[in-house]
Amino acid sequence: MKKFLLGAVAASVLAFSGSAMANFVAGQDYQVVAKPVKVEKPGKIEVREFFWYGCGHCFALEPHMQGWLKKLPKDVRFVRTPAAMNPLWEQAARAYYVSEALGVRQKAHLQLFHDIHDKQRPILEQAQLAKFYTRYGISEEKFNTTYKSFPITSKIAQAKNLAAQYQLSGVPAVTVNGKYIVQGNDAKVIQVVNYLIEKERKAK
Repeated sequence: MKKFLLGAVAASVLAFSGSAMANFVAGQDYQVVAKPVKVEKPGKIEVREFFWYGCGHCFALEPHMQGWLKKLPKDVRFVRTPAAMNPLWEQAARAYYVSEALGVRQKAHLQLFHDIHDKQRPILEQAQLAKFYTRYGISEEKFNTTYKSFPITSKIAQAKNLAAQYQLSGVPAVTVNGKYIVQGNDAKVIQVVNYLIEKERKAK
């Protein structure tokens, strides 16, 4: 997994310089949101990634996103949103928010992707996810209680509402400042995102 991440990080770093010279086209390289979605903090340019742990394309994109995050501009706010567009996806989305609430998200996020895709382990349903998080000191009882809690249910409702506002039909999808949607699973996604960030800066 380390070699995979390092290679993608290098590609993402190169994407920063490449995006400055590229000229991307709406409707081809990215989609324009018909009705812009309100961002959480208007003072910053919001970049939001919608994903599902069971998605192979999301797994392929993740190291590129990790590389990009290492050089996150100060005027950009990144938000990761687990897609909950069907009952199976919702279980993994709830698990993501549980890991966030219990303080293990940073430790567990990449490892869960790795276990599902590299090790081919079926960890997508509640019971399987509860067992996975025990390695981070969270009992299955604590996981299941938090999983069903009101705060987690509220976050799931917000995630569903956002996906509906963007009219998403699949993942991965990266949105920029509530106005644009970029889809793909390679370094080009980063190039387009950077291009759109610069577009938003110039529009201020």
